[in-house]
Amino acid sequence: MNKKKSILLTLMGTMLTGFAIGSFLTPNKIVGGGASGISTIIYHTLGVQPGLSFFIINIFFLLAGLKVLGRGFVFKTLLGISLLSIFTEIFNLFPIYTENLILAVLFGGALYGIGIGTAFAAGASTGGTDILGRIIQTKFSTVPIGKMLLFVDGIIILISLIIFRNVELVLFGVLTLLISSYSIDLVINKLNVSKIAFVITDKGEEISKYLISTSPRGVTLIDVHGVYSDTDKNMLFCALKESETEEFQKKILSIDPTSFTVFAESQRIKGNGFYIYK
Repeated sequence: MNKKKSILLTLMGTMLTGFAIGSFLTPNKIVGGGASGISTIIYHTLGVQPGLSFFIINIFFLLAGLKVLGRGFVFKTLLGISLLSIFTEIFNLFPIYTENLILAVLFGGALYGIGIGTAFAAGASTGGTDILGRIIQTKFSTVPIGKMLLFVDGIIILISLIIFRNVELVLFGVLTLLISSYSIDLVINKLNVSKIAFVITDKGEEISKYLISTSPRGVTLIDVHGVYSDTDKNMLFCALKESETEEFQKKILSIDPTSFTVFAESQRIKGNGFYIYK
């Protein structure tokens, strides 16, 4: 991924996440785990602004895990938490959009997950319990980090029950955690989706040369035999991004209008020209 795209996705991701925290979750005392959940508790008990407490909490986590995490991870995380802290503080100054807890959970959880997923796709980290989970995992390496994060988030939500003494808020917090987790996976999976094209044609050589000269994608040419027509043909195999399929089809038809093309969906392609989002 080029640097400009990475920076743009990081900005978009942290802005959406900050919007979710500052405008929906924190004002309504919804604690879905993570450092944002801790900052929400601190905001409603001590009055410290969520953006500020979020930044301080993450700096503490980073210092605690400096030796374990490595300088590269620390730098990326520092950028992510700085941007997220700023956006959280900005949106926390805006009027509350809704006091309806169901709407706050739905929109807050979805926007939070989409924002975090977008930032992850850019290779950035927004810190929080992700740092704490990695630190703890060095002591318990056999435990998957996903389960470790779920355990840490559960503890934070339990603390919110002790502080706020409201079972409904805890249930809304759990629901927020589920929605945000699903949204993160949805964004990452969507970014990784690609297309596989199978083209049956009589003009394989001509089409292959044209595709290679006009696009960054490679083509594999295979000799095949059509059983129904009992004729020898060419099959082109090509991996594409979803956005490239329409233009690809136009190029094929411009040379061989009688060609037969099948597009199949691929959840993940690893190799030259393709980036796997994690």
